Amino acid sequence: MGLVGAGFVGPHHIDAVRRLGFVDVVAVACSSDESGRAKAEALGVRKGYGSYQALLDDPDVQVVHNATPNHLHYEVTSAALARGRHVVSDKPLAMTSAQAKRLVNEAQRAGVVAALTFNYRGNPLVQQARLAIARGDIGTPHFLHGHYLQDWLLKDTDYSWRLDPEKGGASSAVADIGTHWCDLAQHVTGLRITHVLGDISTVVKQRRKPEGSREAFQAGGGEGELVDIRVEDLASVLVRFDNGARGCFSVGQVCGGHKNDLVLEVCGAKSSLRWRQEEQNELWIGHRDRANEVLQKDPSLLDERARGYANLPGGHQESWADAFFNVMREIYTCIAAGPPYATLSPMVATFDDGFRANRIVDSILESAADGGAWTRV
Repeated sequence: MGLVGAGFVGPHHIDAVRRLGFVDVVAVACSSDESGRAKAEALGVRKGYGSYQALLDDPDVQVVHNATPNHLHYEVTSAALARGRHVVSDKPLAMTSAQAKRLVNEAQRAGVVAALTFNYRGNPLVQQARLAIARGDIGTPHFLHGHYLQDWLLKDTDYSWRLDPEKGGASSAVADIGTHWCDLAQHVTGLRITHVLGDISTVVKQRRKPEGSREAFQAGGGEGELVDIRVEDLASVLVRFDNGARGCFSVGQVCGGHKNDLVLEVCGAKSSLRWRQEEQNELWIGHRDRANEVLQKDPSLLDERARGYANLPGGHQESWADAFFNVMREIYTCIAAGPPYATLSPMVATFDDGFRANRIVDSILESAADGGAWTRV
């Protein structure tokens, strides 16, 4: 494995892959030789490079993990595919739908394993919910709702490259966390979002941009130039699915007290299921004619196909990092089996899923710009 981009999420890629036990983390690439060497030393990696091109020249690197800021996703991933490397990319797949579609095609031509880290899929109770819905436990889904709320951009002194359209893209909250909700809703139910109606807003219209770099999610101290913000930090979206189901979700990064509050509830003809990321070891099951239930994460209580994703006995809490590990295990199991590479586990998001996420964001922005009109994805 070689890692490009060692900011917030990069070290978590390394941690998850090292837990597999059969993958050698050989190199990390940053924006300069100095930072590359420093990050390599800090992470216990043998080689540190000052550019992704140098990392791609390393014959020991077979799998490239792309954890760069959004504006570099297409460039780095495309170059890795051209060199015949397997790719594990953070979302978004690319800055635009056109770029994302090109990467889908490039990955197909390269004949390698190409995956995207919509990592909430890796939670064992998410997989339990998916199996239960496919089995018909709750009946046909007819309403999906929820939210993904955070507070790390509540103050005007909070700033991130994600707020710069040149680096983060035309959308902030919807693209950054709204895509997680949409991917989770589609993955758990097997449905597809076909139409959206978006209402987006920018609550904090000006922010203090620091002169130097700032770690992801780090609070600001009031210094820096006052700049206008051109992307949304709050949004609500109505959605329609291909089976006729309706839904709605809200995303916000200016909601005090909410850290990573991702909630998805699926209401069906018989019952309902609800999963909350901040209480991810519980799955709520709602009934009409009998008492509601809470299923605790316990391998002995899960379906056989979900049981393997619970890495600890019941009562031992599993976390975001464990779900990330589950995703990496599926990806590297596929790679290790060798060519011709099998189709990735349904638990892993593909480049096609990434392209669809880009299209959903585009449609929400288009809908909002049109005054809140229903828009086909």
